[in-house]
Amino acid sequence: MASDATPKFQKPDLLAVPQQPDFHPEITVSPSHDGLHFWQFMVAGSIAGSVEHMAMFPVDTIKTRMQALGSCPIKSVGLRQALGSILRNEGPSGLYRGIGAMGLGAGPAHAVYFSVYEVCKKTFSGGNPNNAAAHAAAGVVATVASDAVLTPMDVVKQRLQLRSSPYKGCGDCVRRRMVREEGIGAFYASYRTTVLMNAPFTAVHFTTYEAVKRGLMEISPESASDERWVIHATAGAAAGALAAAVTTPLDVVKTQLQCQGVCGCDRFISGSIRDVLRTIVEKDGYRGLMRGWMPRMLFHAPAAAICWSTYEAVKSFFQELNNRSPQ
Repeated sequence: MASDATPKFQKPDLLAVPQQPDFHPEITVSPSHDGLHFWQFMVAGSIAGSVEHMAMFPVDTIKTRMQALGSCPIKSVGLRQALGSILRNEGPSGLYRGIGAMGLGAGPAHAVYFSVYEVCKKTFSGGNPNNAAAHAAAGVVATVASDAVLTPMDVVKQRLQLRSSPYKGCGDCVRRRMVREEGIGAFYASYRTTVLMNAPFTAVHFTTYEAVKRGLMEISPESASDERWVIHATAGAAAGALAAAVTTPLDVVKTQLQCQGVCGCDRFISGSIRDVLRTIVEKDGYRGLMRGWMPRMLFHAPAAAICWSTYEAVKSFFQELNNRSPQ
C-alpha cells in the first residue's frame, strides 16, 4: 500500500509543469498585460496628459486664434502672422490665457483616456499585440469617455484664449457667464463634434502609434529596451501629426461651436455640423476648413511624443515598484 502511494502522489506535480505560464498571480488580478493596476494607469495617464498640454499650450492658443472666424481677425492664416499678432498686442502672457482651465481638465480626462484604453485594448485584442483593429476600437472607446470629462474645460479654455475675451478668468467664465447666461448645455455644445472628430483621430493615432512602435522595435530589437523612450516619442510624434492633419476640418467646426457668440464669433441656432461647415465655407472658402492645420500638427506631433514617452516612463516606474513589492 505504501509503495503505491508514492507514484500517485508525485503525478500531480508532473502534470502541474505545463501551468508555469500562469505562475504570477498578480498578473491574473491586474486588469492589464503590463501587470499594472487600474489606478496606476490612471495616474500615469493623468501625469502624461498634464505635461503634454502645459508644454504645448502656446501653440494651442495660436491654433484657436486662427480658427475662430469673426473674432481676433488675423488677415493671414500664416503661423508667423498669428504669433506676431498675439505677441505684439498682448505680449507673451497672451499665449497662456486659459491654461488654468486646461490644467483642471487635462489630468482627469487623460486618466480616464489611458486607463480605459489599456483595459479595452486587452479585452478587444484577445491577447494579440498586433491586432490593429483592437487598438483602434479601444482608442475610440477611450476618447468617448475622456471627452465627456475634458469638453467643458476645453470650452472654457478656448473662450479665454480669444483676443479681447470678456472673461476675467476660469471662474468668471464658468459661474457668471456660461452658467447664468447660456446654461449648462453650453459646456457640451461641441461634444458631438468633438467625439466625431476624436473618434477617427484616436483610431488613426493609436493604430499608427502601435504600428510605428512595433516597426521601430523590429528594426533594432537588440536596443529596443535601451531606447524605448525614444521609440515611444518617435511613434507618438508620427501618430499625432498624421491624426491631426486628417481631422483638422472637424477641429475648426469644434472651435466655432465652442467660441460661438464670443468676441464676434457667429452663433449657430441648430449647432449642427452641416450648418457650421456651410458658414465656414461661405465666409472663408474651402480653405477655411484647414485653418490652423499647421499649428495643429505642430501641437500634436511633439505633444504626442511628450505624452507617450511620459506615460510609458511612469508605467515603467510603477512596474519596477510592483516588482520590488513583496508578493
